[in-house]
Amino acid sequence: YAGAASVIVGHPLDTVKARLQAGQGYGNTFNCIFRIYRNENVAGFFKGMSFPLASIAIYNSVVFGVFSNAQRYISHHRQTDRKHSPDFIDLTIASMLAGLVSVGIGGPVDLVKIKLQMQTQTSLPEGLSLNQKTSLLYYQATYRGPIHCVYCILKKEGFTGMYRGAGAMILRDVPGYCLYFIPYTYICEWLTSDHQSTPSAFSVWIAGGLAGAISWGTATPMDVVKTRLQADNLYKQKYKGVKDCISQSYQNEGLQVFFRGITVNTIRGFPASAAMFLTYELSLKALKTRKESD
Repeated sequence: YAGAASVIVGHPLDTVKARLQAGQGYGNTFNCIFRIYRNENVAGFFKGMSFPLASIAIYNSVVFGVFSNAQRYISHHRQTDRKHSPDFIDLTIASMLAGLVSVGIGGPVDLVKIKLQMQTQTSLPEGLSLNQKTSLLYYQATYRGPIHCVYCILKKEGFTGMYRGAGAMILRDVPGYCLYFIPYTYICEWLTSDHQSTPSAFSVWIAGGLAGAISWGTATPMDVVKTRLQADNLYKQKYKGVKDCISQSYQNEGLQVFFRGITVNTIRGFPASAAMFLTYELSLKALKTRKESD
């Protein structure tokens, strides 16, 4: 439920963010929102949501499982004193491992999500006849859903095609998860009074929201690169890799291109992460209570 809450709360702004970062002619955030609503109605904001929604439970189980177990393992072997605040080094290493592992599951999911979110962004290879263009336009701009999108990618590029943009995602998520779990842990502890054994719902909400805003805000430059690589045309790819994407983006649009969507990322990061952490902590508490009662 934690992951589903996060996806549902954050997906509309995630669509806006993807259009701003990889689309053309959307202008600022409000203009982008207006154009999506005018051309595609409310449904346009929820394009590509089904795949993340279906896979988020596995994704979060792996990410949070890796983080908590890695932190526990590292703390044990480093003989960190658990009576005091969580050790910064323990948190950092565990967060980096969680970020690294997350790409294995999240890469293909993000790729399909962005392909579906960018359905209206169409570019055709040059030198095609009118019939070829019409046929190709329909094929590449009308993924019938996530399964059809996966089929198209596998048919064109094979299994490795599902991990296009994975390098940029690693560069985004490894430091990104450090700025996700570490702020959450310390803010939550700071907001929890000494007489409380567990943080309150308010503490979890605030800590999770702030952690999400910090993490997504600082991850924006590499998020732009990842989004552009994954949104790249399946039939005529513009970017050869991370370095080429950074180089072309900078030469054509300047340094400011790497901060596209930073406002949306920061704003979206708060409610999405707050909902995720709150639902996660409440679920853990409920499971613990049931286990004790049994």
